[in-house]
Amino acid sequence: MTLFRTMVSGFLVAMLCACGKSDGPDEQQFAAPVAAPAAPARQFKIALVMKTLINPYFAGIEKGARRAQQEFGVDLQVKAGSQETAMEQQIQIVEELIDLKVDAIVISPGDSKRPVPILKKAQNAGIVVITIDNALDSETLAQNKMQPVPLVSVDNELASYKVARQISQSISKPTKAAVMGGIPNAENSQQRIHGALRAFGENRVIQVVANDNANWRIDEGHDVAKRLFSAHPDIKLVFCANDMMALGTIQYLQESGRKNVTVIGYDAIDEARKAVLAGTLAATVDQQATEQGYQGVALAVRALKGEKLPETVLVNAQVMTADSLR
Repeated sequence: MTLFRTMVSGFLVAMLCACGKSDGPDEQQFAAPVAAPAAPARQFKIALVMKTLINPYFAGIEKGARRAQQEFGVDLQVKAGSQETAMEQQIQIVEELIDLKVDAIVISPGDSKRPVPILKKAQNAGIVVITIDNALDSETLAQNKMQPVPLVSVDNELASYKVARQISQSISKPTKAAVMGGIPNAENSQQRIHGALRAFGENRVIQVVANDNANWRIDEGHDVAKRLFSAHPDIKLVFCANDMMALGTIQYLQESGRKNVTVIGYDAIDEARKAVLAGTLAATVDQQATEQGYQGVALAVRALKGEKLPETVLVNAQVMTADSLR
C-alpha cells in the first residue's frame, strides 16, 4: 500500500512538473512582431540644363553633377543647347522639363534676363530652381516676382581682376589693350569685364582701346580679334572672358603673323592649359567647373528635403600660369 501511494505521488509530481513546463508560450518561440520595412524614399528627378556641350568647360560641370547623382541617388537628366547663344532652345528645354514634372532644375542660364519668365513658370509649378555659373538679373527677377534663386558660382569680378592684375603688373611700357566679353546680357561676362578693366586701370601705362563681345565662341573670338586688330594694329594685351574666345584670338594672331601679344583667358579648359604651357596664352582661371556642378545638384537635393538654402555658394577660383601648371 505504501509502495502504491509512493508511485501515485511520484506520478502526480511528474505530471505537475510537465504541465508547468508547457504552460504558456516561450518568449523565444513568439518574438515581438517585426515592423514592416519603411517605404523607400522617393527618387528625386533633377534636370541639369547647360548652355552647350561644345565648350569643354560644361563637360566639367556635368562630371560634378554625375558625382552628386551617385552620392544622393537622384534621377539626373542632362540637357544642353546646340550652342551658347541658343537661348530659345534653352527656354524650350525648360518648358519641356516643366511638362515632365521634374522636381528641380539646375541651370546655367545663357542670358541673365531672357530665361526668367520660363523659370518663373517652373517655380509656379512647384519646381526648385538653382542657377550655376551665371546669375539671373536681380531686377528681372523682381519684375517677374520670382522667389529667390540660389546661385553656385565663383566671384567672377575678383577672379578676372586677379588674373589681369597678375599679368599687367609686369608691364612697364605704354601698352594698348583690348577686352573681349561673352554674351552681353550675361552677368558673369559683365563681371569678368569689370574685373579686367579694374586691374588694367591700376596700371597707368595700360590704355584700353577696345571692348567687344564674342558670345563665348571660338569662331567669333577669331573674327572679333581680326576686327579689333584691324582697327588697332598696335594692341599688345587682350583679356578674353573665356578660354574659347582666347583660343580664337590666338588662332587669328598665328594666322596673321602677329607676335608679342599677351592673351589672357578664363576657364582653364584642357586646350587652354596646353596653350599656357606652350606660351601662347599668358594665364587662365580655374573656376572648378566640376565642383560647381556637384554643388548645384547638392543644393537642389537640400531644397527638396525642405532645407533653407544660402543665396550664394561661392567656389574658389585659381589663377593658372605656366609656373602653377608645371
